[in-house]
Amino acid sequence: MKKRLAPDVFRIPVDEIKSGFYSDSYFLRTQEILTKDNHHPRVLMQVFQRQHAMLCGIDEAIAIIKKCAFNPEKLTIHALHDGDMIEPWETVMTIEGDLADFAHLETVYLGVLSRQTKIATNVHQAVKAANGKPVLFFPSRFDHYSTQLSDGYAAHIGGIHGVSTPANGIYWHAPALGTIPHALIAAYGGDTVKATCAFDRHIDPAVHRVALVDFNNDCVGTALAVAKELGEKLWAVRLDTADNLVDQSVIPYMGTFKPTGVCPQLVFNVRKALDEAGFGHVRIMVSGGFTAERIAQFEAEKVPVDIYAVGSSLFNNNINFTADIVMVDGRPCAKVGRSYRPNPRLELVE
Repeated sequence: MKKRLAPDVFRIPVDEIKSGFYSDSYFLRTQEILTKDNHHPRVLMQVFQRQHAMLCGIDEAIAIIKKCAFNPEKLTIHALHDGDMIEPWETVMTIEGDLADFAHLETVYLGVLSRQTKIATNVHQAVKAANGKPVLFFPSRFDHYSTQLSDGYAAHIGGIHGVSTPANGIYWHAPALGTIPHALIAAYGGDTVKATCAFDRHIDPAVHRVALVDFNNDCVGTALAVAKELGEKLWAVRLDTADNLVDQSVIPYMGTFKPTGVCPQLVFNVRKALDEAGFGHVRIMVSGGFTAERIAQFEAEKVPVDIYAVGSSLFNNNINFTADIVMVDGRPCAKVGRSYRPNPRLELVE
């Protein structure tokens, strides 16, 4: 049997959620009406979505129900697991009990499932496209900081190799990874070698030395300069050329392909230059606008990339979950088109 994360792992604002602070008002009014009317039927709530996806957020949704429902011990939950592949309309969770005990939680647990499943699915697709090469999760700067804990966990479920912030790794005890930003190079007057050497002098030797080599739009020249300075200590170079620029080394090859940004020809040029200079041990990391589709294209063309750092595309698209009452006091009672769909894959949550 698969293990779930314990409810106490998650940092949940219990009092605010229980008070309805994060809930749609009509759920709060539903709860108020049922309570004041002393109407307490036992309902079965069914949760689903409409895409082929990798499920994530189940363990946190369960934690929210257990911690923020009224009389949670009277509720019966059946659910799939984080990381399960799911089909459109497949039931991923059921909650059975007095609706007044958990009506206020629907907005919250559906939101958790929607966001985490989106990220886990996007990461899974990128990792699959990379053919076993590491994929790094670097999109945290593109969204509110408060989402980083659950985003990083969803990325972990999706198969990510590493994350960029301590918060991203908190639920799965992963250290934050990071290279050198353009800001550090700028602080050293635009001298990538000086900035990388400063990194080497002051950062724990256990951290890989990865040089960012596109600051002066000469990835080949900069990669070679850093490699000559650091030698065996240089673990990788990162190419991050902006999509509106053509690297100097690519200009002679222009004519039959899109030359801007981190294009395949740029990677081939850097790999060839490093190998010919005796730096075959230096890996190549690429970043800047990568998607699962673009990774798949690079792999199909056998572009010599060793590591993909992926950012904002891992937040793309929406996967939306819905919850419906499908049984009331043991009898079918559902909106037309939303009848009960039992799922033998669901497991009872203890």
